[in-house]
Amino acid sequence: MAVPKRKTSPSRRNMRRSHHALSASSYNECPNCGEPKRPHHVCGKCGHYDGREVAAETKA
Repeated sequence: MAVPKRKTSPSRRNMRRSHHALSASSYNECPNCGEPKRPHHVCGKCGHYDGREVAAETKA
């Protein structure tokens, strides 16, 4: 069975983990109501997607 000969240093361990960070979610403005929404998602405020209403408007 393969076993490491030397302990992995903290520097090398952290360099390996440098790509594991989460990025912030992007938001676009809904062209119908102006509320921020995720790209390629139905607007949660007005229910529009791609210029047409696809979901009922939520009562908030």
